[in-house]
Amino acid sequence: MEGALGGPDLSLMYIVISAGLIRFNKLMMRKDHFPHALALSAVHMVICSVFCTVLYTLVPSFFPGMETSKGQRLSLMKWFVPIGLCFAVMLFGSNQAYMFCSVTFLQFMKEANVMLVFLFSCIVGLQGFSRLRCLVIFWVIVGASISVSGEVHFKWLGFIYQGVSQLAEVSRMIMGEIVLSGRKLDPLTYNMFLAPICLLVLIVANAVHWSPGTLNDFYEWWPLIIANACVAFCLNIIVATVIKECSAVGFVLAGLTKDIAIVLFSALAFHENVTQKQAGAFVITILGVGFWSYMKIYPSSGLVCKIEMLLGSETSAPGEKATLLPNEQPTSAEKRV
Repeated sequence: MEGALGGPDLSLMYIVISAGLIRFNKLMMRKDHFPHALALSAVHMVICSVFCTVLYTLVPSFFPGMETSKGQRLSLMKWFVPIGLCFAVMLFGSNQAYMFCSVTFLQFMKEANVMLVFLFSCIVGLQGFSRLRCLVIFWVIVGASISVSGEVHFKWLGFIYQGVSQLAEVSRMIMGEIVLSGRKLDPLTYNMFLAPICLLVLIVANAVHWSPGTLNDFYEWWPLIIANACVAFCLNIIVATVIKECSAVGFVLAGLTKDIAIVLFSALAFHENVTQKQAGAFVITILGVGFWSYMKIYPSSGLVCKIEMLLGSETSAPGEKATLLPNEQPTSAEKRV
C-alpha cells in the first residue's frame, strides 16, 4: 500500500473511510437496524482480532513490535488491561450516542478532545502549562461549548454517553502514548494486543447487560454488521499507514479536513440541522485546533515565539514534539470517530 500510494492519496483515503464509518455507525444504530452498541462493538473487535492475526501470519514484517516485545508481554498486560477497558467504554459510549444525537453535534463535542488530552497529560506529568497553551485551550473550549449549546435538539442522555466516551478515549490515549513510546510498539502490534483484551471486556459486558433482540437483529442484518466491522478494520490499517508515510503536518491537516467534511456532508446530504451560531463556533474551534497543532509541531517557529514573548512566557523547547494530538495516536478506527 505504501509503495503504490502517495501521501495525498493516503490522506484522501483516510478522510473518506473515516467519514464513511461515522455515517455507517449512525445507520447501524438506528432502531430499525442494529441498535445494540455493546454487541456491535464486540463484533468490531472480533473482526479486528481475526484480521490482525491473519495479517500477522501472512506478513509478519508489518508487526516488528511482536519481536521486540518478547519477554515483556506480562508487563505489557498491566497496561493493556486498563487500556482495553477504556477502549470498550469508548466504543460503547460513542456508538450509543448515535441513537440520541446527530453526527454534527457529536463532531462538535469531539473537537474538544485535543484539549482534554493535554489537560490529562498535565495531570499525569507528561506536559506542562504555559500562558499560550492556556490561551489556546480557552479558545477551543469556548468554541466547542458554543457549538454544543447551540444544538436545537439537545438530549442529555446522548451528551452524557458521548462525554463518558471521550473521557475514556482520552485516558486510553494517554496510556497508549506511554506504551507506544516506552515499549517501542508499532501501531499494528498495539492493535493486535489491544483487540482481544477489549473483546473480552465487551463479552463480559454483553453477558451482564444483554440487549433484547440482539440475535434476531444480527441474523437479519449480519451482512451489514460484518461490512461495518470490516470498514472499521480498514480504517485501522489506513491510520497506521498514514502515520507512517505522511508528515505530522499532513496528517493533522487530513484530520482537520475530515472533521470539516463530516459536518458539511452531514448537513448537506443528510439535512442535519446546523444553526449559524454552531457553524460560526465550529469555525472558531477548527481554527483553534489548527493553531494548537501548528504550535505543537513547530514549537520554535517565529510566530509561536513572538506570541509567547507578547504573553511574557518562556518559549517552548526545540525538542518538544507533537505527541499529544489525538489525530496522531496510532489507535484503532473508532479513535477519530
